[in-house]
Amino acid sequence: MRPEEDRNVTLNVIERRTRSLWPGLKVISTMSVGFDHLALDEIKKRGIRVGYTPDVLTDATAELSVALLLATCRRLPEAVEQVKKGGWTTWKPLWMCGYGLSDSTVGIIGLGRIGQAVARRLKPFGVKKFLYAGSRPKPENAAEFGAEFVPLTRLAEESDFVVVTCALTPTTQGMCNKDFFSRMKKTAVFINTSRGAVVNQQDLYDALAQGQIAAAGLDVTTPEPLPTDHPLLSLRNCVILPHIGSATHATRSTMAVLAADNLLAGLRGDPMPSELLL
Repeated sequence: MRPEEDRNVTLNVIERRTRSLWPGLKVISTMSVGFDHLALDEIKKRGIRVGYTPDVLTDATAELSVALLLATCRRLPEAVEQVKKGGWTTWKPLWMCGYGLSDSTVGIIGLGRIGQAVARRLKPFGVKKFLYAGSRPKPENAAEFGAEFVPLTRLAEESDFVVVTCALTPTTQGMCNKDFFSRMKKTAVFINTSRGAVVNQQDLYDALAQGQIAAAGLDVTTPEPLPTDHPLLSLRNCVILPHIGSATHATRSTMAVLAADNLLAGLRGDPMPSELLL
């Protein structure tokens, strides 16, 4: 089964379960910033209100994105394994060498709240240049970093590090594919903390296995959880986390409270603190 088929099966299950509640369903509150798991067309048609939890997870997700980037480009999980398995012997000049951020070009796909927070954290590392791609230029967001709006193809070609923080939409689904990876530098590192379906995972596997790109770090996959026998897990140059972008105690607590407040406000017929406008 292809990744997009896995995702469709999951969404169909969610939609069937939700449909059983349709007759009396008035409010949905999701403890997430993403809403691609909801049957939005049906929800809109039935006039159901939806609460979600944006903003409160921006910092935590940006921190995780930077941590994943550093772990991937400096090969930290691989280095830990070498220590545990006895691979650490005498000093060797090029052993466990990775790639640094100083004087690099970072390309960010989706310069929204999280994309900006990632750039803000990476800037002190000595990044030379920021590029960004998306549906439209955002000069008000880019000014702080001197970021340049470029086509996706140019971002792939010029970036030393690519960080994906965009939303999953019909336009972005599968956009990081064979053509995208073939344009990247062989020394480039690819990071995705947005949604798994933005990436064609077979194409990513091929790019990593064939040395088309240096490494990848993923906090999101298709499906989730990723099967333990998935080919990506066999690669030493691919770091995969279990979708923990917002997983700090403070952030998850704040998300839970906001989700509850959204639900209660919706049931009362009051304005929600964070309502998705459909």
